[in-house]
Amino acid sequence: MPHRVVVLALDGLIPFELGIPQRIFGRSVGIEPFNLGHKLYEVVTCSIRPPGRVHTDADFTITVEHGPEALATADTVVIPASYELGPVHTEGRLTEELAAALAYIRPGTRMVSICTGSYVLAAAGYLDGRPATTHWSSADHFQKLFPAIRVDPDVLFIDDGDVLTSAGVAAGIDLCLHIVRRDHGTTVANDVARRIVVPPHRDGGQAQYIKRPVPDAQIAGTTTARAWALGRLERPILLRDMAQQESMSVRTFTRRFREEVGISPVQWLTQQRVERARQLLESTDLSIDQVARDAGFGTPTSLRQHLQATLGVSPTMYRRTFRATVGDRC
Repeated sequence: MPHRVVVLALDGLIPFELGIPQRIFGRSVGIEPFNLGHKLYEVVTCSIRPPGRVHTDADFTITVEHGPEALATADTVVIPASYELGPVHTEGRLTEELAAALAYIRPGTRMVSICTGSYVLAAAGYLDGRPATTHWSSADHFQKLFPAIRVDPDVLFIDDGDVLTSAGVAAGIDLCLHIVRRDHGTTVANDVARRIVVPPHRDGGQAQYIKRPVPDAQIAGTTTARAWALGRLERPILLRDMAQQESMSVRTFTRRFREEVGISPVQWLTQQRVERARQLLESTDLSIDQVARDAGFGTPTSLRQHLQATLGVSPTMYRRTFRATVGDRC
C-alpha cells in the first residue's frame, strides 16, 4: 500500500505551498523491479471542516473533498502555511475547531510543516523541547511565542525524526524531497527532482536569502567612521583608524559604535565585507580571487570561510544560485 500523505488545507493558505506535497510525493514512483512505476505515496487534501470551500490568500478559493476524518488515515500529515491562523499565530493556542481536527491524528504519525505551518505544530505541542525552523522573517516572533522550542532560523529544514519543519515557501520543496530521499533513497528523490526541474539538493540554508542591512544610527557619533570604512573595504582597516576618524579613543569609539549599530566595529566590518562579496558574486564576472581582494578578505580561503560561516555556502555555490547565466536569461 502506498504511504498515505494527508495535507491539511487551512483558510488563508498559500496555493503554491499547498501544491508542493502533491507535486513531490505524487510524482514519486518505484524504480526497483518489484515496484517499477508504482506510486509510492497517496496524497489526500482535507479541511478542518466538512468537505467544501477553503479560502486562499489569492483571488480564488479551492474545493476540498475530504473533512478532518481523513487525518485519522494519515501516515504523514503536512501542514502548509496560512495567513489566517488567528490565535495560533497571535497567542500560540489552537482554536477549538483546529484542535478537534488534529485530535484525529494517530499517535506515531509523521508530522511535517511548510513555512509558518510550524505555528500549528507548535501550538499543538508537537515541537516542545525540539529543534524547529520557520520562515526567517517569523523566527523571532516564533521563538518568543514558543520559548520551549529550539528555533534555528538559518536552515532550510530540520528533520527531527517524526516531526519535520521547513523554512519559507520553496524550502518546502527541499523538505519534501528530503523525505522521499529518506523513505526511498537518493535515486528516487533525484528522479522526482528531474521531473519537476529543481535541484535534488540545495547547499546552505535560508541565511543566504536574508538581506541584512546595517541598523540605522540612533545618535550621531560614528557615522563618519562608517562612511570612511565603506569607501575602503578592500584595504586593511584597524579599529584605531576608525576611532581616529571621530577623534575618539578606541574604547570610547567601540562603546559608542555598539550603542548606535548594535554590534562591534569588527563584526560590522565583516558584515559589510560579506555584503560586498555578495554584490560582486551576483553582479560581476570577477574571479573568486578578485572578489576576495575587492571585498577586503584578501584570500579566497578567507572569503570562503566567512561566507560559509555567515551564509552556509561557498562563493562558487552562492554565485551559481544567484547569478543567472546567459542561457538562463534567454
